[in-house]
Amino acid sequence: MRCPAEPRPVPRGGLLLFLLRLLNFVPSFGRETLLTTSFTPWSEQSIDYEDFIHLNILEKKVLNNSEVSVQYLCSKPCTVTLEAVASWEFRTGVPVYKKRWKNEKHLHISRTQTVHLKFPSVMVYRDDYFSRHSIIVHTVILYAWISHKPAGSYDAKWDESYLQAVARNYTLLETVPPFERPYKDHKVCFKWSSEYMWRLQANRIPQCPHENDAVEILHFPYASSGEKTGIVKKFKRFKNRELETIRRHQIDYPMFTISVWLYLLRHCEKHLCGIFYFIDAGEMYSTPAVFLNDEGYVHIQMSLVKGEDLAVKTSFTLPLKQWFRLDLSFNGGQIEITSLGKNLKRHQHQSFNFREDVYYDDTAGYFVLGGSGYSSGIEGFFGPVKYYRLNVRETKQISNLLYDKEIMEQIELYYKRCADIQEIVSGYRHIVKQGQLVQKDCTRENYYSELNYKYGNKSTCDAFIWGKELREKYHSFFKLLREMDLSSSDVSEDRNDPVLEVGQRIFEKVAKSLSSAEGLRHVSSSIPFLMESSCCGYHKASYFLAVIFETGVGVPVNPIQGLLYSLVGAQRSERLSVINLGYKHYQGINNYPLDLELSYAYYSDIALKTSLDQHTTKGDQAFVETIRLRDDDLLKAQTKENGDVFMWLKHEATRGNAAAQQRLAQMLFWGQQGVAKNPEAAIEWYAKGALETEEPILMYDYAIILFKGHGVKKNTTLALELMKTAASKGLHQAVNGLGWYYHNFKRDYIKAAKFWLKAEEMGNSDASYNLGALHLDGIYPGMPGRNRTLAAQYFYKAAQGGHVEGTVRCSLYYITGNIENFPRDPEKAVIWAKHIAEKNGYLGHVVRKALNAYLELSWHEALLHYVLSAEAGIEVSQTNLAHICEERPELARRYLAADCVWRYYNFSISQINAPSFAYLKMGDFYYYGYQNHSKDLELSVWMYAQAALEGDSQGFFNLALLMEEGNSIPPHILDHLEINRTLHSSNISILQELYQRCWSQSNQESINPCSLALLYFYLRVCWNNILHSTLIYFMGTFLVSILLAFAVQYFQSLSVNDSHVPRPEQSPDIHSSTENTSDTRSREQEESTLTNNLAQQ
Repeated sequence: MRCPAEPRPVPRGGLLLFLLRLLNFVPSFGRETLLTTSFTPWSEQSIDYEDFIHLNILEKKVLNNSEVSVQYLCSKPCTVTLEAVASWEFRTGVPVYKKRWKNEKHLHISRTQTVHLKFPSVMVYRDDYFSRHSIIVHTVILYAWISHKPAGSYDAKWDESYLQAVARNYTLLETVPPFERPYKDHKVCFKWSSEYMWRLQANRIPQCPHENDAVEILHFPYASSGEKTGIVKKFKRFKNRELETIRRHQIDYPMFTISVWLYLLRHCEKHLCGIFYFIDAGEMYSTPAVFLNDEGYVHIQMSLVKGEDLAVKTSFTLPLKQWFRLDLSFNGGQIEITSLGKNLKRHQHQSFNFREDVYYDDTAGYFVLGGSGYSSGIEGFFGPVKYYRLNVRETKQISNLLYDKEIMEQIELYYKRCADIQEIVSGYRHIVKQGQLVQKDCTRENYYSELNYKYGNKSTCDAFIWGKELREKYHSFFKLLREMDLSSSDVSEDRNDPVLEVGQRIFEKVAKSLSSAEGLRHVSSSIPFLMESSCCGYHKASYFLAVIFETGVGVPVNPIQGLLYSLVGAQRSERLSVINLGYKHYQGINNYPLDLELSYAYYSDIALKTSLDQHTTKGDQAFVETIRLRDDDLLKAQTKENGDVFMWLKHEATRGNAAAQQRLAQMLFWGQQGVAKNPEAAIEWYAKGALETEEPILMYDYAIILFKGHGVKKNTTLALELMKTAASKGLHQAVNGLGWYYHNFKRDYIKAAKFWLKAEEMGNSDASYNLGALHLDGIYPGMPGRNRTLAAQYFYKAAQGGHVEGTVRCSLYYITGNIENFPRDPEKAVIWAKHIAEKNGYLGHVVRKALNAYLELSWHEALLHYVLSAEAGIEVSQTNLAHICEERPELARRYLAADCVWRYYNFSISQINAPSFAYLKMGDFYYYGYQNHSKDLELSVWMYAQAALEGDSQGFFNLALLMEEGNSIPPHILDHLEINRTLHSSNISILQELYQRCWSQSNQESINPCSLALLYFYLRVCWNNILHSTLIYFMGTFLVSILLAFAVQYFQSLSVNDSHVPRPEQSPDIHSSTENTSDTRSREQEESTLTNNLAQQ
């Protein structure tokens, strides 16, 4: 492309032109002509003409009918061309307008031509109902040029291109964004409904999301417990075609950088622990895979293009108990790994170079941070993690700072303090033990000394080996140790961790104090002891501290300390701490970011442990039951070992009642209905019922106990006999049990599959899971090889039946998206894992303690334990806690910093299984306003609608009352209620529908508010119809006529009486009245006498 001001073109055929001009002055020889030769004045002959063309545009924008003034001069017959060329996202250099005209007569004269440009509609108009594909134009260039005709025949074709022009020019036109363009007048009409629907969305401006290769995998601390769970991320292909092209080109030449902050508590106890790694579509490790080994070195593994794997190990180890950043970059076959401190100063660095081609495709699988089903995670904490997918970044170019330095520093300070505490406990205990041995070796002089040694006060250690500064720093803790009897058998050498036992004893002492009648008064003074218990490794204390600081139970709210102890407890797999973090990240509350992948990492950890915990007889566990404090019937059914219900069941079970034996055994085995967990007693009832009553379900349960040896000696022979008998009686659990026996004891997969198929047909979810396991392991009879897709289908069927392990597996499939028919859905994965995690027995124990305390009217203990379970996201605890706060508002105001009623009803309605009464409560709060919260009618309507959808007639009733008060229900809520706005266009029609649904959802056999309201509604409608009908006018006229007729007749009779009867004297009048009265009395006496006679007869 040339500039408009070009050098002057060189004339072609100069000599010939000179000869032609010379001939104009020479007379013609040899021929005659009737026409004279044209004469050119000398003044004009001396002028040298040059072709030119100029463009003048008033408004340089891409608009239809834009006026362009073309000024040009042709020295020869020529063609003038005007052309517009446009470029947009997918095409460049496209001609969109072209116009030509010839100039053969007006030579050597400057002329001006006005042209009105016409562009395609997609370039100059915005989208409308008819034109919906307007384009974003990047550039439009308007070219103009002059081409001379050749000297030969007029019919000959010649090159008229811009490059061959004798004069040319161009200009740039300014493009107009699509939403600044006018609408096109199509000269057509369309339906009003279509026009209305189009106008609703006409002004929505689509926005393309910003996209680059930098991905923030994690920006909030994650507590990694060393288990086989972690954060799962999946990366999609780039939407930007340029970035996606680069990514594809780098599959066999990777260029990426990963930066991760770590805080390691210890090196890997196993061979390798996962830091971060990629798992491909075939569930195999791929590039990159970075692990920590048992010596603290970094193990880096990668996949090669030729299909093999390659691994290297660093020459430096990673530090413990301090924050550091690990940066890893791949540049083809070159690997750079760097360790930096908290001040970003380099600690360690190492490079590796390979000649092999490394394979890297981060979209063909999923990325794991921490543990997974294939590797345990590290023990410690993850900080922010940054991933540059397409670029190699040097250390100074990486933008990955610590999320919150305060919480990071608090983690470091916690473990430094705990190291001192643990050292003090170990040293103090050692001194006490040494003194005890010396005293024991001493010979008692008399019998009194012997008794004093056995039963007297134990000696305390007053001589300390620690310095004064340390003793002053931990003064209260030293005092507590002196009060404890560390020489007792409770803290013996046989214990795995005596320090942990000390922490447990401290916690139990504090918990007992907090559970007393006025226990919450001691929260503030109990915090130091809970901190010391936490440092000793007993992390129930950590969760207590987390909840106390986060909710302000008896102390001011301290979110940093709350987060610290939540993370610390979760790192050591304290069940409630882990569930608490999972819930907070799932809901995004209490300043926790909403992060579904992080939430799943926590929930899946407890979900995996739930099944194992259920079969563990040790520990404080109870069956998780949904018992609401509003339900009086369920509360009356709660019992204890000395309760009436339990004693009655025991009596019936002793008499041989199979149903009572089964219920009693279940209550004792799982710890249900308020009964403490007692597997030994449960097994006795299982045995009694199975052997005496031959009840199939009891025989099956007892057979499983005998097979596994839970609390009894294994007896495979008797177990198999009982299982077969129960199966012969049609019990599907027993049929599945036979398959389990042949699979685990006989390794006969053919018989196992046969029984499992039969049990699955009978509806057994365990059988579905077992069949899936056969396909997953590749041992299904007649079908060699693993079939993960078919296995997943069986697991899904088992999960639908409530199977715990099946649900956990399906949640894994949803988070990875690596299985066919299981598209990645992090929210569904969290919901499924949460459902199983909330069945954990340790959580059930806390819920049960809260309920028992409530039944015993121990308000402080009930409030404390309901807060503990409610903060873990247990819906029934949230509504029960709100109920207690309503019953005892002074207790809640005194010991809870948050607004208890609002907070926990609000938490409850965010749950999937929220009860309808919680929606009604929040609807009332929004309608009337609650304390510091303002009224919100729309939210109130929404809450009532949610209650209605849950099947609560009160929700429909409240919506109807709102309409009766003159309020309207928004259209989107009517759609949510599935009320057809076409069929119910008027308020009367909507009211009728609401009352009818209210009546249908309520008890139709009795009179209730819904039935009365519906009857009253129909009466009002009927009366309004009568008032507005023509019949009412006829009836009204008729009645008025009758009344007028009677009135006229009455007045006429009065006038007649006045004219014919003379005016009487007053005395006769009185006399007449007296006579009439006496006559009346005599008649009454006669009638009464007659009545009495009849009665006597």
